[in-house]
Amino acid sequence: MAYTDHPPHALPRFVQISEFLMREIASGRLINGERLAPEREMAAGFNVSVGTLRKSLNELEKKGLLERIQGSGNYIRQGDAVDSVYAMFRLELRKGGGLPRADVLDVALLTKPDDLPEFGTSTKATRIRRLRYLNDTIVAIEEIWLDQSAGIVTAGGLSESLYHHYRTKLDLWISRAEDYVSIDAVPNWAPTLFPVRPTTTTGFIERLSWADAPMPVEYSRTWFDTKQAQYVQRLK
Repeated sequence: MAYTDHPPHALPRFVQISEFLMREIASGRLINGERLAPEREMAAGFNVSVGTLRKSLNELEKKGLLERIQGSGNYIRQGDAVDSVYAMFRLELRKGGGLPRADVLDVALLTKPDDLPEFGTSTKATRIRRLRYLNDTIVAIEEIWLDQSAGIVTAGGLSESLYHHYRTKLDLWISRAEDYVSIDAVPNWAPTLFPVRPTTTTGFIERLSWADAPMPVEYSRTWFDTKQAQYVQRLK
């Protein structure tokens, strides 16, 4: 389980590790009843102290995803990790799982362009463009529009988990979302690091997200590299 350092605006390391393990469980790469490696070995693999690793395992135990048996080890117990930071992030590596992270490309408060669907009550929205990774693999570019009435996002201190940022900085809780998956041409603003060239057709996700009002407050669109990632929606 190789793990590399992430930028200072990333989630705390123990949260990153617990989220990574949750996504490994959800994808089936860690199965029910599987015994994890010894804690010292896992800590070395994640390049963290044993204390940090144990905080991560405590998070899994709280969520009913881990059973710790004295003198035997730590065992996976499958369940619903409904409060995962990345619960609504549907892209996974084609081999399964992968910890999401993001590089912010641009943040700006703009008048909504005509090509956006109807959402929110304001004529303006914060536009956030990001380059998305799973582990260290670039998998997507995304453009998120948050209605001005729901709050204004600034680049400073923007968390890698946008919904976590909404909750902690804007007191905005996204309660549900609708995804529309199709194909579309990669936009011209795509950075050169994204392996799918502009105007090339690739996987495409549009999302409308709701908080506590009848009108959605957020619209996003994501272009993903189908050679590296796939869209996954699990029904339980």
